Amino acid sequence: MSEEERARWRPTRPAATVTAALISVGGVLLACAFTAADRTEPVPAGPGPCVPGTCPETYPEPHSGPFAGRDNGVNVFVGGDFTVRQAAGEAEGRVVTLGAFQMAKGGGVPEYYRVGAAGTGSRVPPDNGLPYLRVGGDLRIAPHQRLLAEEGTASGTVAYAGALTGTVAPKAAHDEAAVAEYRQLREELTSASTCYAYDKGVPRKATGTAVNQGNRTLFTGDGKSALQVFNVPFDLTGRSDAPQDLVFEAVPRDATVLVNLTNARGSAKKVVNSSATALVGVRRERLLWNIPDAKEIRLTGSGQLDGAVLAGRRAGLTHLTVPVVNGRFFTAGSLTHESGAGAAGQAIHAYPFEGTLPECGTGPTADPDTAEPAPSPVPSAPATLPADAAAGPPDVAGAAAVAGDARGLSHGGPPMETSMAVGATLIALGAGLALTVLYRTRPED
Repeated sequence: MSEEERARWRPTRPAATVTAALISVGGVLLACAFTAADRTEPVPAGPGPCVPGTCPETYPEPHSGPFAGRDNGVNVFVGGDFTVRQAAGEAEGRVVTLGAFQMAKGGGVPEYYRVGAAGTGSRVPPDNGLPYLRVGGDLRIAPHQRLLAEEGTASGTVAYAGALTGTVAPKAAHDEAAVAEYRQLREELTSASTCYAYDKGVPRKATGTAVNQGNRTLFTGDGKSALQVFNVPFDLTGRSDAPQDLVFEAVPRDATVLVNLTNARGSAKKVVNSSATALVGVRRERLLWNIPDAKEIRLTGSGQLDGAVLAGRRAGLTHLTVPVVNGRFFTAGSLTHESGAGAAGQAIHAYPFEGTLPECGTGPTADPDTAEPAPSPVPSAPATLPADAAAGPPDVAGAAAVAGDARGLSHGGPPMETSMAVGATLIALGAGLALTVLYRTRPED
């Protein structure tokens, strides 16, 4: 073969460049897709189930014994600032706050606050070495106080994007992208919370009744629906804000229970008082307290609150003084974890949410602080809200669990399957172009 013929067989430089680029980009996309799939810190879509770790088959009641497993799901998400005051004690599980984390407890109380692993709780902390706390703003710990991301043999890390003041153990690490993957979640929570409570601007159709009887609020289901919906436009509190029990009846054991604590005007407080020491009539892993539009929420009382909590208002503030919350806690607004008079050790315990909720889009929704709130045809604080018997239960055939995103991808990126398909396509195009160039330039025998 002559030199001229060999030259004709070689692909041109532009063709070679394009071929290499296609194969290279395709390979990167495939690598990124598989890397994302192997991540141990999935970005959640909302309160969701246990993310391995080593998830226990059955979560134990709160205790102080050996660890019962490991859960890498986010247990506490705060869209605004997370503030610790007075004698609040700990937040079990992974914690993410888009704003600042500020700790300034009162005098004469334990000088520490724990995140990730708790002395008493489900005892299912995240895996060792993972960020137990991610902070999007400043991390400020008052003098002579300590933020701890460790307990016993459990030990995590703390990542913060702003400035650090005070003592953190183990030592915190500065990371400007500490919460970058979670930024979009705030709007998604607002959208989902509104959707769960309202259907086309009116309260979602209920399957049961909620009656405030003074010493308790009684939730009576229909005994059959897979999704039990209760709409509650009144405060869960007795006379003069006295504590009350929260009791569920006629709720199938494996049903999802959605309690919408609505307040369409949005300006008044939403108070939840609980004196119950054990949840009656429903499983905590299947219960979601949804508070879509209250500006100020007070979760207080003398006992514990079981179930996941979702607060949807981005300008909202939750004051958490109830001794214990057993479940995921997600708010698009800010959270102040504090204690009442003479109380100490308030805690959020890590328990998963395993329910199945109405299918809702995750796009942005109108901010209730700049738009008209959803209208409600019911009075603002009635004692009873009956079910819509004529309409029947909502259609739950297309319901989807609000769970941790098992793909482990940022909400702003494409699904893993898309990245893999595009990457494979680009590699194939690159290989095809290479063969075409070789075939068209190959000399005849």
